Order: sequence, then C-alpha cells, then structure tokens
Amino acid sequence: MDNEGLESAIKKLVAVMAQLRNPKGGCPWDLEQDFSSIAPHTIEEAYEVDDAIRRRDFEALRDELGDLLFQVAYHAQMAREEGLFGFGEVVSAICDKMVRRHPHVFGDHDAKNADEVLRNWEALKEAERAAKGEPGDASMLDSVPRRLPAVMEAFQMTTKVARVGFDWPNLGAVLDKLDEEVRELKAEVQEDAGDHRAVADEMGDLLFAAVNVARLLGVDPESALKAANRKFRRRFRYVEDQLRAQGRKPADSDLKEMDALWNGAKAQERKG
Repeated sequence: MDNEGLESAIKKLVAVMAQLRNPKGGCPWDLEQDFSSIAPHTIEEAYEVDDAIRRRDFEALRDELGDLLFQVAYHAQMAREEGLFGFGEVVSAICDKMVRRHPHVFGDHDAKNADEVLRNWEALKEAERAAKGEPGDASMLDSVPRRLPAVMEAFQMTTKVARVGFDWPNLGAVLDKLDEEVRELKAEVQEDAGDHRAVADEMGDLLFAAVNVARLLGVDPESALKAANRKFRRRFRYVEDQLRAQGRKPADSDLKEMDALWNGAKAQERKG
C-alpha cells in the first residue's frame, strides 16, 4: 500500500469509528461505552496480538493488530467527543516522542550499542518528567503500570533498573539467589504454624528471583511460562485421551497411572 492508500485507510478507520459513536444512526452498544468500559477490551486485544505472535500466525496477527488499532481509534474518538484530543493528536504525539527519544537516529547523538540506547532512553524520560514539573522524588518505576500481570511487572521493573546499573553482576550471582530463596521457602514451610503470610512472602521472593534469572538469560519469563502452560495442556490432554480410549476419566484413575501416561506424552513429543 502506498502513502496515498495508507492515508485513505486511516481516514476510513477514523470515519468508521465516528459513525459507530454517532447519536444519529450509530451503534447503540458503542454509544453506551466509555473509557473504563472499553479498557478491558483494549487489554484483551493486546493479549490476542501477543498470542498470534507466539503462534507465528501472521494472518491472525494482521487481524489482531487491526483490532488493537481499532481500540486506539475508539479511545481517541471518545476523547475527541469530550474536547480532549483526537486520533491525529495521538499519532502526532507518538511521532514526536519517538523522534525526541532517538537522537542517535534523528539528531547528532551517538549510541554505540543497544544498552547505550536504553540508558539514554531512561535519561531522556527523566528529563521529560522534570520538564513536566513532576515531583523531584518521583520514581523511574512509576511508569511501570501496577496493574500489569505480576510476572510482566517484575520483568519490566528489573529491566528498567538494570539500565541504570542496578543489576546482578552475572548470571551465577542470581542463580545463587534463586537457590537461597528456595532454601528460605523450605525453612518457612517447615516452621509454618498456621500463618501462611511468611510462606507467601518467600514464595514471592522466589518467583521474583526466577524472573531475574530469565531476564539475565535473555528469556521473556511471560513467554516461557506461557509455553510451559501450553505444554502442560498438551500433555494432560494426552493423558485424558488415553483414559478416554478406555472409557474412563482422570477421576477414575490414580496418580501412578496418570504419571505413567504423562511420561508417555513426553516420549511422544521427543519422537515428534
């Protein structure tokens, strides 16, 4: 699609969204929505984009990106109705921000590698916060949404602070920390006298350390856990299928039998 076609497609998207929200002939459901009611749909669409990427289904990715872009148009249309901003201002603002935060591309600043780019990015964000008059005691972690899933929140926080040098010296150090957290969890489990708060606290520390291990290994922990979840689904489905072929269900089996079937699923995967 050339630039003229792209401009026409964007105008069409904005026009479609405006008509859906038009009190004269618009969609009754769309007219009832506000920022809060649409926000969950926006989050859902972002996850569907992520799912299409994980599955490497690029036809689905095209469609899911369209759904996510529609969410941007939706919020922009509601903002325009309230006299706040419109779709054009959203696009212009992100373009200006990207140019401003990439002086090594659009300016005369040099960046030798990706790590330096990220350090400069954080410095530029801090300067922007100061220019906006944000409190001097604001944290660089304030930009990490607290409503993120816990694994993603931990990953983003530790990634950010690593950019300013607050990080483990090497992989071995954080692996040692992981071992330490396992030992502390075991100790709390043995000492647990009915108050599980200490156990939960140590469990949280263990998971946080595991996220750091993943990060230093260059592994996205959310993706890794998603892959493990899919593997669990696949293998347990095999267990169910094998029992179903015998006219039984998991509740009719026992752990020893199901564990043997689980190992059979693993063997099948290795052959595949």
